[in-house]
Amino acid sequence: MKISVVGTGYVGLVSGTCFSETGIHVTCVDVDANKIERLNRGEVPIYEPGLETLIDKNVKKQRLHFTTSLKESLEGSEALFIAVGTPPDEDGSADLKYVLDVAREVGRHLEHYMVIVTKSTVPIGTAKKVKAAVQEELDKRGSDVEFDVASNPEFLKEGDAIEDFLRPDRIVIGTEADRAEQVLRRLYKPFLLNQHPILFMDIPSAELTKYAANSMLATKISFINDIANLCERVGADVNQVRMGIGSDSRIGYKFIYAGTGYGGSCFPKDVKALIKTSDEHNHSLEVLKAVERVNEKQKGILFDKLSHHFNGQLKGKKIALWGLAFKPNTDDMREAPAITIIEKLRQAGARIVGYDPVAMHEAQRKLGDALEYANDQYEAIDGADALILVTEWSEFRVPEWEKMEKRMNQKIIFDGRNIYEPRDMEQWGWTYYGIGRLPVNA
Repeated sequence: MKISVVGTGYVGLVSGTCFSETGIHVTCVDVDANKIERLNRGEVPIYEPGLETLIDKNVKKQRLHFTTSLKESLEGSEALFIAVGTPPDEDGSADLKYVLDVAREVGRHLEHYMVIVTKSTVPIGTAKKVKAAVQEELDKRGSDVEFDVASNPEFLKEGDAIEDFLRPDRIVIGTEADRAEQVLRRLYKPFLLNQHPILFMDIPSAELTKYAANSMLATKISFINDIANLCERVGADVNQVRMGIGSDSRIGYKFIYAGTGYGGSCFPKDVKALIKTSDEHNHSLEVLKAVERVNEKQKGILFDKLSHHFNGQLKGKKIALWGLAFKPNTDDMREAPAITIIEKLRQAGARIVGYDPVAMHEAQRKLGDALEYANDQYEAIDGADALILVTEWSEFRVPEWEKMEKRMNQKIIFDGRNIYEPRDMEQWGWTYYGIGRLPVNA
Protein backbone atom coordinates (compact mmCIF):
# COMPACT_ATOMS: atom_id res chain seq x y z
CA MET A 1 0.00 0.00 0.00
CA LYS A 2 1.23 3.48 -0.84
CA ILE A 3 0.18 6.83 0.62
CA SER A 4 1.28 10.46 0.48
CA VAL A 5 1.61 12.88 3.38
CA VAL A 6 1.76 16.59 2.56
CA GLY A 7 3.58 18.65 5.16
CA THR A 8 6.71 17.60 7.07
CA GLY A 9 6.03 19.51 10.25
CA TYR A 10 5.36 17.83 13.55
CA VAL A 11 2.14 16.03 12.57
CA GLY A 12 3.09 15.13 9.01
CA LEU A 13 6.58 13.86 9.76
CA VAL A 14 5.51 11.75 12.73
CA SER A 15 2.48 10.35 10.89
CA GLY A 16 4.35 9.52 7.71
CA THR A 17 7.21 7.89 9.59
CA CYS A 18 4.94 5.78 11.78
CA PHE A 19 2.86 4.64 8.81
CA SER A 20 6.08 3.51 7.10
CA GLU A 21 7.03 1.56 10.22
CA THR A 22 4.07 -0.76 9.55
CA GLY A 23 5.31 -1.58 6.02
CA ILE A 24 3.33 1.05 4.11
CA HIS A 25 5.21 3.00 1.45
CA VAL A 26 5.04 6.68 2.33
CA THR A 27 6.07 9.75 0.38
CA CYS A 28 6.28 12.92 2.47
CA VAL A 29 5.90 16.16 0.51
CA ASP A 30 6.84 19.71 1.43
CA VAL A 31 7.25 22.96 -0.52
CA ASP A 32 10.28 23.83 1.62
CA ALA A 33 13.12 22.50 -0.54
CA ASN A 34 15.68 23.12 2.20
CA LYS A 35 13.72 20.99 4.66
CA ILE A 36 13.40 18.16 2.13
CA GLU A 37 17.13 18.32 1.39
CA ARG A 38 17.88 18.09 5.11
CA LEU A 39 15.54 15.10 5.52
CA ASN A 40 17.15 13.36 2.56
CA ARG A 41 20.53 13.89 4.26
CA GLY A 42 19.17 12.29 7.42
CA GLU A 43 18.73 15.55 9.34
CA VAL A 44 15.48 15.81 11.31
CA PRO A 45 14.15 19.39 11.58
CA ILE A 46 12.18 18.82 14.81
CA TYR A 47 13.02 17.21 18.13
CA GLU A 48 10.87 14.23 19.07
CA PRO A 49 12.28 11.26 21.02
CA GLY A 50 12.69 8.21 18.79
CA LEU A 51 11.76 9.97 15.54
CA GLU A 52 15.25 10.22 14.06
CA THR A 53 15.85 6.50 14.58
CA LEU A 54 12.57 5.53 12.90
CA ILE A 55 13.19 7.84 9.95
CA ASP A 56 16.67 6.43 9.39
CA LYS A 57 15.38 2.85 9.62
CA ASN A 58 12.52 3.28 7.15
CA VAL A 59 14.49 5.38 4.67
CA LYS A 60 17.09 2.60 4.54
CA LYS A 61 14.30 0.06 3.95
CA GLN A 62 13.06 2.31 1.12
CA ARG A 63 9.61 2.66 2.63
CA LEU A 64 9.92 6.36 3.46
CA HIS A 65 10.66 9.03 0.88
CA PHE A 66 10.83 12.83 0.82
CA THR A 67 10.11 15.11 -2.14
CA THR A 68 8.95 18.58 -3.11
CA SER A 69 6.79 17.22 -5.95
CA LEU A 70 3.19 16.57 -4.94
CA LYS A 71 2.42 15.43 -8.48
CA GLU A 72 5.01 12.65 -8.30
CA SER A 73 3.80 11.55 -4.87
CA LEU A 74 0.28 10.96 -6.19
CA GLU A 75 1.35 8.15 -8.51
CA GLY A 76 -0.02 4.93 -7.05
CA SER A 77 -1.12 6.50 -3.76
CA GLU A 78 -4.41 5.26 -2.34
CA ALA A 79 -4.68 8.03 0.22
CA LEU A 80 -3.24 11.50 0.67
CA PHE A 81 -3.01 13.09 4.11
CA ILE A 82 -3.02 16.88 4.35
CA ALA A 83 -0.85 17.74 7.36
CA VAL A 84 0.15 21.34 6.65
CA GLY A 85 0.00 24.19 9.13
CA THR A 86 -3.21 25.96 10.10
CA PRO A 87 -1.84 29.01 11.92
CA PRO A 88 -4.31 31.20 13.83
CA ASP A 89 -5.47 34.45 12.27
CA GLU A 90 -5.57 37.59 14.40
CA ASP A 91 -9.18 36.82 15.33
CA GLY A 92 -8.29 33.30 16.54
CA SER A 93 -9.73 31.44 13.56
CA ALA A 94 -7.62 28.82 11.77
CA ASP A 95 -6.03 29.91 8.49
CA LEU A 96 -6.89 27.32 5.85
CA LYS A 97 -4.77 28.82 3.07
CA TYR A 98 -2.20 26.02 3.03
CA VAL A 99 -4.82 23.27 3.35
CA LEU A 100 -6.79 24.58 0.39
CA ASP A 101 -3.62 25.19 -1.64
CA VAL A 102 -2.86 21.47 -1.29
CA ALA A 103 -6.43 20.54 -2.23
CA ARG A 104 -6.26 22.63 -5.39
CA GLU A 105 -2.93 21.14 -6.42
CA VAL A 106 -4.28 17.63 -5.88
CA GLY A 107 -7.19 18.51 -8.13
CA ARG A 108 -4.81 19.68 -10.84
CA HIS A 109 -2.89 16.38 -10.90
CA LEU A 110 -5.24 13.62 -9.69
CA GLU A 111 -5.50 10.76 -12.21
CA HIS A 112 -7.07 7.92 -10.18
CA TYR A 113 -9.39 7.35 -7.22
CA MET A 114 -7.95 8.53 -3.92
CA VAL A 115 -9.06 9.31 -0.40
CA ILE A 116 -8.02 12.83 0.58
CA VAL A 117 -7.71 13.05 4.35
CA THR A 118 -7.40 16.16 6.51
CA LYS A 119 -4.89 15.30 9.25
CA SER A 120 -4.24 18.90 10.22
CA THR A 121 -6.42 20.29 12.98
CA VAL A 122 -9.07 22.15 11.00
CA PRO A 123 -12.41 23.84 11.79
CA ILE A 124 -15.74 22.18 11.26
CA GLY A 125 -16.66 22.39 7.60
CA THR A 126 -13.11 22.20 6.24
CA ALA A 127 -13.66 18.85 4.52
CA LYS A 128 -16.44 20.41 2.46
CA LYS A 129 -14.09 23.20 1.40
CA VAL A 130 -11.37 20.68 0.51
CA LYS A 131 -13.83 18.66 -1.56
CA ALA A 132 -15.04 21.78 -3.38
CA ALA A 133 -11.47 22.93 -4.08
CA VAL A 134 -10.46 19.56 -5.55
CA GLN A 135 -13.65 19.31 -7.60
CA GLU A 136 -13.22 22.82 -8.98
CA GLU A 137 -9.80 21.94 -10.36
CA LEU A 138 -11.08 18.65 -11.80
CA ASP A 139 -13.92 20.51 -13.52
CA LYS A 140 -11.43 22.93 -15.08
CA ARG A 141 -9.64 19.93 -16.56
CA GLY A 142 -12.86 18.27 -17.64
CA SER A 143 -11.87 15.25 -15.55
CA ASP A 144 -14.34 12.78 -14.03
CA VAL A 145 -11.81 11.13 -11.68
CA GLU A 146 -13.55 10.05 -8.50
CA PHE A 147 -12.30 10.85 -5.02
CA ASP A 148 -13.53 11.01 -1.43
CA VAL A 149 -12.61 13.21 1.49
CA ALA A 150 -12.25 12.18 5.12
CA SER A 151 -11.25 13.68 8.45
CA ASN A 152 -8.68 11.90 10.62
CA PRO A 153 -7.64 14.19 13.49
CA GLU A 154 -4.37 13.51 15.29
CA PHE A 155 -4.08 13.09 19.06
CA LEU A 156 -0.31 13.26 19.50
CA LYS A 157 1.44 14.55 22.60
CA GLU A 158 4.75 16.22 21.90
CA GLY A 159 7.45 14.16 23.57
CA ASP A 160 5.36 10.98 23.33
CA ALA A 161 4.20 11.22 19.72
CA ILE A 162 5.73 7.96 18.45
CA GLU A 163 4.10 5.92 21.19
CA ASP A 164 0.81 7.78 20.74
CA PHE A 165 0.72 7.04 17.02
CA LEU A 166 1.85 3.42 17.14
CA ARG A 167 -0.32 2.56 20.17
CA PRO A 168 -3.23 4.98 20.03
CA ASP A 169 -5.99 5.31 22.61
CA ARG A 170 -8.39 5.57 19.69
CA ILE A 171 -8.45 6.37 15.99
CA VAL A 172 -11.13 8.82 14.91
CA ILE A 173 -12.19 8.92 11.26
CA GLY A 174 -14.95 10.96 9.72
CA THR A 175 -16.13 9.83 6.30
CA GLU A 176 -19.22 9.87 4.12
CA ALA A 177 -18.38 7.00 1.75
CA ASP A 178 -18.03 3.24 2.23
CA ARG A 179 -15.18 3.12 -0.28
CA ALA A 180 -13.13 5.62 1.72
CA GLU A 181 -13.89 3.75 4.93
CA GLN A 182 -12.54 0.51 3.48
CA VAL A 183 -9.28 2.17 2.38
CA LEU A 184 -8.74 3.70 5.80
CA ARG A 185 -9.64 0.49 7.63
CA ARG A 186 -6.96 -1.31 5.64
CA LEU A 187 -4.46 1.46 6.29
CA TYR A 188 -5.03 1.44 10.05
CA LYS A 189 -5.38 -2.33 10.48
CA PRO A 190 -1.80 -2.74 11.87
CA PHE A 191 -2.67 -0.30 14.67
CA LEU A 192 -5.76 -2.25 15.74
CA LEU A 193 -4.08 -5.53 16.65
CA ASN A 194 -4.02 -4.58 20.33
CA GLN A 195 -7.76 -3.85 20.34
CA HIS A 196 -7.41 -0.08 20.15
CA PRO A 197 -10.77 1.24 18.92
CA ILE A 198 -11.30 2.83 15.54
CA LEU A 199 -14.27 5.18 15.64
CA PHE A 200 -16.00 5.98 12.36
CA MET A 201 -18.39 8.91 12.39
CA ASP A 202 -19.66 11.72 10.21
CA ILE A 203 -17.09 14.28 9.09
CA PRO A 204 -18.27 17.31 11.15
CA SER A 205 -18.24 15.19 14.32
CA ALA A 206 -14.68 14.05 13.62
CA GLU A 207 -13.56 17.62 12.98
CA LEU A 208 -15.16 18.80 16.21
CA THR A 209 -13.80 15.88 18.26
CA LYS A 210 -10.20 17.14 18.06
CA TYR A 211 -11.11 20.64 19.21
CA ALA A 212 -13.38 19.32 21.95
CA ALA A 213 -10.70 16.93 23.24
CA ASN A 214 -7.98 19.58 23.45
CA SER A 215 -10.38 22.10 24.94
CA MET A 216 -11.38 19.64 27.67
CA LEU A 217 -7.73 19.02 28.55
CA ALA A 218 -7.02 22.75 28.55
CA THR A 219 -10.02 23.22 30.83
CA LYS A 220 -8.59 20.74 33.35
CA ILE A 221 -5.27 22.61 33.35
CA SER A 222 -6.84 26.03 33.87
CA PHE A 223 -9.18 24.63 36.53
CA ILE A 224 -6.38 23.19 38.67
CA ASN A 225 -4.33 26.37 38.23
CA ASP A 226 -7.27 28.45 39.45
CA ILE A 227 -7.64 26.09 42.43
CA ALA A 228 -3.89 26.36 43.09
CA ASN A 229 -4.11 30.12 43.34
CA LEU A 230 -7.01 29.74 45.78
CA CYS A 231 -4.95 27.25 47.80
CA GLU A 232 -2.33 29.89 48.49
CA ARG A 233 -4.98 32.27 49.82
CA VAL A 234 -6.65 29.78 52.16
CA GLY A 235 -3.53 27.94 53.34
CA ALA A 236 -4.10 24.69 51.43
CA ASP A 237 -1.66 22.61 49.38
CA VAL A 238 -2.70 21.99 45.78
CA ASN A 239 -0.80 18.69 45.64
CA GLN A 240 -2.96 17.32 48.42
CA VAL A 241 -6.10 18.71 46.80
CA ARG A 242 -5.02 17.08 43.54
CA MET A 243 -4.74 13.70 45.23
CA GLY A 244 -8.13 14.19 46.81
CA ILE A 245 -9.96 14.94 43.57
CA GLY A 246 -7.85 12.77 41.24
CA SER A 247 -8.79 9.63 43.13
CA ASP A 248 -12.33 10.13 41.84
CA SER A 249 -12.40 7.95 38.71
CA ARG A 250 -14.69 10.47 37.02
CA ILE A 251 -11.92 13.08 37.27
CA GLY A 252 -8.62 11.16 37.26
CA TYR A 253 -5.09 12.44 37.86
CA LYS A 254 -4.08 13.40 34.34
CA PHE A 255 -3.87 17.08 33.45
CA ILE A 256 -4.57 18.32 36.97
CA TYR A 257 -0.99 19.34 37.76
CA ALA A 258 -0.73 22.98 38.79
CA GLY A 259 1.85 25.01 36.88
CA THR A 260 2.53 28.02 34.72
CA GLY A 261 -0.23 27.41 32.18
CA TYR A 262 -0.47 25.45 28.94
CA GLY A 263 1.40 26.29 25.76
CA GLY A 264 2.53 24.54 22.60
CA SER A 265 1.06 24.24 19.15
CA CYS A 266 -2.32 22.70 20.02
CA PHE A 267 -4.12 23.85 23.14
CA PRO A 268 -3.83 27.65 22.70
CA LYS A 269 -4.64 27.53 18.99
CA ASP A 270 -7.45 25.00 19.28
CA VAL A 271 -9.17 26.74 22.19
CA LYS A 272 -9.11 30.03 20.28
CA ALA A 273 -10.37 28.38 17.09
CA LEU A 274 -13.26 26.63 18.84
CA ILE A 275 -14.28 29.85 20.57
CA LYS A 276 -14.21 31.63 17.22
CA THR A 277 -16.22 28.90 15.47
CA SER A 278 -18.82 28.97 18.23
CA ASP A 279 -19.09 32.77 18.09
CA GLU A 280 -19.66 32.53 14.34
CA HIS A 281 -22.64 30.27 15.06
CA ASN A 282 -24.04 32.72 17.63
CA HIS A 283 -23.12 30.59 20.62
CA SER A 284 -20.70 31.87 23.26
CA LEU A 285 -18.54 29.19 24.91
CA GLU A 286 -18.28 30.93 28.28
CA VAL A 287 -16.37 28.10 29.98
CA LEU A 288 -13.66 28.09 27.30
CA LYS A 289 -13.38 31.87 27.34
CA ALA A 290 -12.71 31.63 31.08
CA VAL A 291 -10.20 28.83 30.45
CA GLU A 292 -8.29 31.10 28.08
CA ARG A 293 -8.34 34.05 30.50
CA VAL A 294 -7.09 31.91 33.38
CA ASN A 295 -4.29 30.50 31.24
CA GLU A 296 -3.03 33.88 30.07
CA LYS A 297 -3.00 35.12 33.65
CA GLN A 298 -1.23 31.96 34.85
CA LYS A 299 1.69 32.45 32.47
CA GLY A 300 2.68 35.51 34.48
CA ILE A 301 2.22 33.98 37.94
CA LEU A 302 5.91 33.23 38.53
CA PHE A 303 6.90 36.76 37.59
CA ASP A 304 4.28 38.11 39.97
CA LYS A 305 5.69 35.99 42.80
CA LEU A 306 9.24 37.06 41.97
CA SER A 307 8.30 40.72 41.78
CA HIS A 308 6.46 40.55 45.08
CA HIS A 309 9.44 38.89 46.79
CA PHE A 310 11.78 41.66 45.65
CA ASN A 311 9.22 44.41 46.31
CA GLY A 312 9.13 45.23 42.63
CA GLN A 313 12.86 46.02 42.58
CA LEU A 314 14.10 43.74 39.79
CA LYS A 315 16.30 46.13 37.85
CA GLY A 316 19.82 44.73 37.71
CA LYS A 317 18.85 41.47 39.40
CA LYS A 318 20.17 38.34 37.70
CA ILE A 319 17.39 35.79 37.23
CA ALA A 320 18.09 32.27 35.98
CA LEU A 321 15.54 30.23 34.04
CA TRP A 322 15.62 26.45 33.88
CA GLY A 323 13.55 25.31 30.93
CA LEU A 324 12.40 27.30 27.90
CA ALA A 325 10.30 24.81 25.90
CA PHE A 326 6.60 24.67 26.78
CA LYS A 327 7.02 21.10 28.10
CA PRO A 328 9.77 18.47 28.44
CA ASN A 329 10.95 16.25 25.56
CA THR A 330 10.36 18.86 22.87
CA ASP A 331 12.03 21.97 21.50
CA ASP A 332 8.65 23.58 20.81
CA MET A 333 8.37 27.11 22.21
CA ARG A 334 5.08 28.12 20.67
CA GLU A 335 3.01 29.90 23.34
CA ALA A 336 5.56 28.77 25.96
CA PRO A 337 5.12 30.35 29.42
CA ALA A 338 8.87 31.11 29.39
CA ILE A 339 8.24 33.71 26.67
CA THR A 340 5.81 35.62 28.88
CA ILE A 341 8.14 35.41 31.87
CA ILE A 342 11.16 36.60 29.87
CA GLU A 343 9.26 39.55 28.43
CA LYS A 344 8.08 40.66 31.88
CA LEU A 345 11.57 40.27 33.33
CA ARG A 346 13.04 42.25 30.45
CA GLN A 347 10.57 45.07 30.95
CA ALA A 348 11.44 45.11 34.66
CA GLY A 349 15.13 45.56 33.85
CA ALA A 350 16.32 42.19 35.09
CA ARG A 351 19.30 40.34 33.65
CA ILE A 352 18.02 36.99 32.34
CA VAL A 353 20.03 33.82 31.77
CA GLY A 354 18.27 30.73 30.43
CA TYR A 355 19.04 27.09 29.84
CA ASP A 356 17.06 24.28 28.22
CA PRO A 357 18.42 20.80 27.37
CA VAL A 358 16.92 20.84 23.86
CA ALA A 359 15.31 24.18 22.99
CA MET A 360 18.36 26.48 23.01
CA HIS A 361 18.54 26.93 19.22
CA GLU A 362 14.80 27.47 18.99
CA ALA A 363 14.99 30.00 21.83
CA GLN A 364 17.77 31.91 20.08
CA ARG A 365 15.75 31.92 16.87
CA LYS A 366 12.58 33.04 18.61
CA LEU A 367 13.90 35.38 21.31
CA GLY A 368 17.26 36.59 20.01
CA ASP A 369 19.13 38.71 22.55
CA ALA A 370 16.19 39.08 24.94
CA LEU A 371 18.21 36.88 27.32
CA GLU A 372 21.63 35.29 27.77
CA TYR A 373 22.10 31.59 27.03
CA ALA A 374 23.98 29.24 29.33
CA ASN A 375 25.78 26.05 28.31
CA ASP A 376 24.31 24.06 31.20
CA GLN A 377 21.96 24.45 34.14
CA TYR A 378 24.68 25.35 36.62
CA GLU A 379 26.28 27.98 34.43
CA ALA A 380 22.85 29.61 34.24
CA ILE A 381 22.70 30.14 38.02
CA ASP A 382 26.21 31.60 38.46
CA GLY A 383 25.70 34.78 40.49
CA ALA A 384 21.91 34.53 40.18
CA ASP A 385 19.65 36.27 42.67
CA ALA A 386 16.86 33.76 42.02
CA LEU A 387 16.08 30.67 39.98
CA ILE A 388 12.82 30.14 38.12
CA LEU A 389 12.07 26.56 37.11
CA VAL A 390 9.75 26.76 34.10
CA THR A 391 9.96 23.33 32.43
CA GLU A 392 10.19 20.06 34.36
CA TRP A 393 12.99 18.36 32.43
CA SER A 394 14.22 15.20 34.17
CA GLU A 395 17.73 16.58 34.72
CA PHE A 396 16.28 19.36 36.87
CA ARG A 397 14.51 17.00 39.27
CA VAL A 398 17.48 16.13 41.48
CA PRO A 399 20.00 18.96 41.16
CA GLU A 400 23.20 19.29 43.17
CA TRP A 401 21.94 21.62 45.87
CA GLU A 402 25.34 22.17 47.47
CA LYS A 403 26.80 23.25 44.14
CA MET A 404 23.85 25.56 43.59
CA GLU A 405 24.25 27.14 47.02
CA LYS A 406 27.84 28.06 46.23
CA ARG A 407 27.02 29.51 42.81
CA MET A 408 23.94 31.61 43.54
CA ASN A 409 23.90 34.99 45.25
CA GLN A 410 20.69 34.12 47.06
CA LYS A 411 19.07 30.76 47.77
CA ILE A 412 15.70 31.54 46.23
CA ILE A 413 13.75 29.28 43.91
CA PHE A 414 10.43 29.72 42.13
CA ASP A 415 9.22 26.24 41.21
CA GLY A 416 6.75 26.55 38.35
CA ARG A 417 6.08 22.80 38.23
CA ASN A 418 6.04 21.84 41.93
CA ILE A 419 8.79 19.26 41.48
CA TYR A 420 10.55 20.09 44.76
CA GLU A 421 9.24 19.55 48.28
CA PRO A 422 8.75 22.72 50.36
CA ARG A 423 9.79 20.94 53.60
CA ASP A 424 13.05 19.79 52.03
CA MET A 425 13.77 23.28 50.76
CA GLU A 426 13.09 24.74 54.20
CA GLN A 427 15.44 22.26 55.88
CA TRP A 428 18.18 23.13 53.40
CA GLY A 429 17.74 26.84 53.97
CA TRP A 430 16.16 27.78 50.65
CA THR A 431 13.41 30.31 50.14
CA TYR A 432 10.87 28.40 48.10
CA TYR A 433 7.80 29.37 46.12
CA GLY A 434 5.65 26.82 44.31
CA ILE A 435 2.28 27.00 42.60
CA GLY A 436 -0.56 26.54 45.06
CA ARG A 437 1.86 25.73 47.88
CA LEU A 438 2.68 27.98 50.79
CA PRO A 439 6.14 29.64 50.60
CA VAL A 440 8.82 28.76 53.13
CA ASN A 441 11.46 31.10 54.57
CA ALA A 442 9.82 33.95 52.63
